[in-house]
Amino acid sequence: MAEIIGAVTTSHVPSIGIAIDQGLTQDAYWKPLFDGYLPAKEFVRKLAPDVTIVVYNDHGLEVFLDRVPTFGVGAAAEYRSGDEGWGPRPIPSFEGDPDFSWHLIEHLVAQEFDVTMFQEMGVDHGFSVPMSIAFGGPAGEVEAWPTKVIPVTVNTIQFPLPQPGRCFKLGQAIRKAVDAYPKDARVLIMGTGGMSHQLQGERAGFMKPPFDRMFLKNFVDDPIALTNIPLGEYMREAGHEGAELIMWLVARGALNANVREVYQHYHVSASLTAAGLGCYVNA
Repeated sequence: MAEIIGAVTTSHVPSIGIAIDQGLTQDAYWKPLFDGYLPAKEFVRKLAPDVTIVVYNDHGLEVFLDRVPTFGVGAAAEYRSGDEGWGPRPIPSFEGDPDFSWHLIEHLVAQEFDVTMFQEMGVDHGFSVPMSIAFGGPAGEVEAWPTKVIPVTVNTIQFPLPQPGRCFKLGQAIRKAVDAYPKDARVLIMGTGGMSHQLQGERAGFMKPPFDRMFLKNFVDDPIALTNIPLGEYMREAGHEGAELIMWLVARGALNANVREVYQHYHVSASLTAAGLGCYVNA
C-alpha cells in the first residue's frame, strides 16, 4: 500500500534556481540560504520517497490568464523544465508515474475535486526549484532525480483563488487517494511558494517576518486557524504573492492531525522574498 511518509514545504524563488545553475550558492549573498537547506536534503535522503507529489503554481508556462484551472494534476510519463525567458534550466527531466497520477485524478474527482488533467506539461521554477532544494546535492546540483513525481497545480495567479480551507481539504483528499493506492509506494508531499513577499505595486519588496513566524508555528500547532484566515488577510499581511502559502496547506492537509516538525529554516531575504522551509513527519 502507498503511504505518505512526510512533507517538505519551501519557497520556490526563481533566482534560487539561477543561483544553483550558475554556481553561486556559496557566494556571500546566497550562502546563508543554501547552508540552511543542507539538513532538509538529509531529511529527504533518509525518507527515500518513491514518488513525490509537488504542489505548486504555474507562472505562465503552461497556464496563462486566458485559461486558469483552479486545480490540476499531471499525468505525463515525463516532465521537462520549460523556458521562462532565460532558457530551460540545465537539469534532467523528471520521471512521472502515470498509473499513480490517474489513480489520484480518479479519486480526487470522486471526492468532488474537478481537476484539470495534464497529459503533457512542462514545469517551471515553482516545481523545479523545490526539487533542487530537496533532492539536489550540497549546492543543489543533480545528475538524476531519485524519485518519480506527480505535479499538482493550484491557481494563485488569477482571481478567484481557491480558499485556504479548500486547499487543506484537497490535501485530505490526496491523502485518501494515496492510502487507497494498491501498490507499495513511499510518498513525499511538497507544498511550495511564499513566504511573505510582493513583487509589484506600491508595496513591491514587502515582507513580514512576524506573519511568517506565526504561520510556521500554526502550521504544526493549529493548521485549522490558518485555513480560517481570509485570502484578503493573507495578501494584506504577507503581500500579494504571500497568498501562495495556501499551497502549504495542501501539504498540511495530507498529513495527520498531529505532526512533528523535524527541521525549520527561515531566511530574509532571498531576492525580495522571505524564504521559508519546513520538514515534517506524522506524529
